[in-house]
Amino acid sequence: MTVPQTAATAPPYDDGVRAAAARSRTSRRRVPRPVPLLAAAFFILIFVAAAFPGLFAHGPNVVDPAAALRGPGPGHPFGTDQLGRDVFARVVYGARPSLLVGLGSTLLAGAAGSVWGLLAALGGRVVGEAAMRVADVFLAFPSILMALLVVAVLGPGTGHAVVAITIALAPGFARIVRVQALVVRGSPYVRAAINLGLPPSRILCRHIVPNVLAPLLILATLNVGTAIIAGASLSFLGLGPQPPDPEWGSMLAQSRDYLDASWTLAIFPGAAITLTVMSVSVIGRELQARYEGREFR
Repeated sequence: MTVPQTAATAPPYDDGVRAAAARSRTSRRRVPRPVPLLAAAFFILIFVAAAFPGLFAHGPNVVDPAAALRGPGPGHPFGTDQLGRDVFARVVYGARPSLLVGLGSTLLAGAAGSVWGLLAALGGRVVGEAAMRVADVFLAFPSILMALLVVAVLGPGTGHAVVAITIALAPGFARIVRVQALVVRGSPYVRAAINLGLPPSRILCRHIVPNVLAPLLILATLNVGTAIIAGASLSFLGLGPQPPDPEWGSMLAQSRDYLDASWTLAIFPGAAITLTVMSVSVIGRELQARYEGREFR
């Protein structure tokens, strides 16, 4: 009769096999998955198109009234708009202002929010309370509403849109940086550095700032999509880059009056906004999952 194996009678599990299995599981977790790879590839393509649009298309403002409102076809893969301009060329050239607003405002908001948050965390109780109450006032308004208010004061244009979205996003960065800085300041290695008599500037630059940057970079990546949507919204309302310069939001706004004649006119700039924001969000979530030591889902 066969005796069933129990925990006591079962053969010992080889430590080498266990270690190999653990390494295999770790390597499988670290293998890039298709969705983040596709998202990264698409975003790189959009970034290259924004930096070097001439590689993909030419003449975004060339007018041809005889070819107005044509559907996708030879010579015009995305069709033409109401003035006969090539929609594909305008989508390609519209990537530059859209990414400029999205990436530029996020970088500026991250920098301003970092200084703001560090001052709130390390500047003493009075400075910290004052800085956070100011942040609460800004955060009481939706980001797009705050951006609209700033653009209404400054006027339309790409630069003003960047400033407006920066002001709208900076308080959120400030709160995250303040929380992270307070956590790092109370950590054992920072207390040990203080006890050793290291100067505050060295503790700040060597111990606090580097440990605050990792979650800040993840937050910045996730906020790029928000900034792109905000920039497209401002352009849709006529407060971003001004015609005839192509921009995805303004192209959507101009297509509203011609949907009956050419419904595809709004599809391609809308798809460009949607896919770009989705790709940035997927990249951000992948970075966040890797930082937290878990798998992206």
